[in-house]
Amino acid sequence: QVQLVESGGGLVQPGGSLRLSCAASGSIFTISAMGWYRQAPGKQRELVATITRTGSANYANSVKGRFTISSDNAKNTVYLQMNSLKAEDTAVYVCNGLILTTPSSASDYWGQGTQVTVSS
Repeated sequence: QVQLVESGGGLVQPGGSLRLSCAASGSIFTISAMGWYRQAPGKQRELVATITRTGSANYANSVKGRFTISSDNAKNTVYLQMNSLKAEDTAVYVCNGLILTTPSSASDYWGQGTQVTVSS
């Protein structure tokens, strides 16, 4: 099986920074892409950022210019550097990976999430 475990969440003041990490482990052949989603109570899940194995990154307009996604393929880990945080960034941040366990078998996997709270 494959597991995704997030870390790095916490409480931060507006304008502050946090760095989230997501490490994938288990029976992994390769990782095609990883990304971060966030969900606040009563709101729909939002795609925050994605990155492919080759390093191509995409961002939601709401975080563009403030957040940076990166990855370390050797460690099967993806990061989300969050700067200039706003109160509206408060959410549970969840890691997602499109992961092949064999050369022809790919599935989406999800972490349990890490809470990010930005005080106002």
